[in-house]
Amino acid sequence: MSSSEAKCPVDHGNPPATEPASACPVDHSSGSSSPWSRFVPSQRPASHSASSLSTERDISSIPKAADGNWVYPSEAQFFNAMARKNHNPQAADMKTIVPIHNAVNERAWAELMKWEAGMGGEKCGGVKLVNFKGRPNDCSPKARWKTALGYSAPFDRHDWIVDRCGVKMRYIIDFYTGHSGGPESNNLSFYLDVRPALDNFEGFKMRFTRFWSDFFTKP
Repeated sequence: MSSSEAKCPVDHGNPPATEPASACPVDHSSGSSSPWSRFVPSQRPASHSASSLSTERDISSIPKAADGNWVYPSEAQFFNAMARKNHNPQAADMKTIVPIHNAVNERAWAELMKWEAGMGGEKCGGVKLVNFKGRPNDCSPKARWKTALGYSAPFDRHDWIVDRCGVKMRYIIDFYTGHSGGPESNNLSFYLDVRPALDNFEGFKMRFTRFWSDFFTKP
């Protein structure tokens, strides 16, 4: 996923169904390392046609820097994006994959807003998402440290840039595959590690405050 592709949730305006949806925040690959490989069956009836996919798009709860909210790609856009990247998508799977894709984005924003609570963003109408960049091949320092301790590596990473009343803050989001309930289960879960980047004093202060609260003030 290049930085030019990783722009989801993104408002594509009213593009044709062939416009590629952007790659976020999950690994859409069809390889065995993908979390989707344990959720989506490998075989689907040939009668399911891509032409039957919905072109309707859901509006996210994530505000844009200008006005309005970001808009998620439709089933058709999502399918075409995966096809363009040679991931061999199955049309019948889009009704499952797209809602999960959108839900993970919503969860990421909710976790980000927990960090932003009480930081003053409400004074100018709330924190807004400016853009974000997919960095699946760049392991964050925290993820490297956890991997060295024996934890599973994240399957994806995103950096989200938000605007808090003129102050730009970068957040790092590592995406991990959670417990699925066993290989025969169709239940798939994700764990999102969301935190402000240590780009400036504000990021250090926010992390230290959270650390102090978690380990010294909570019962």
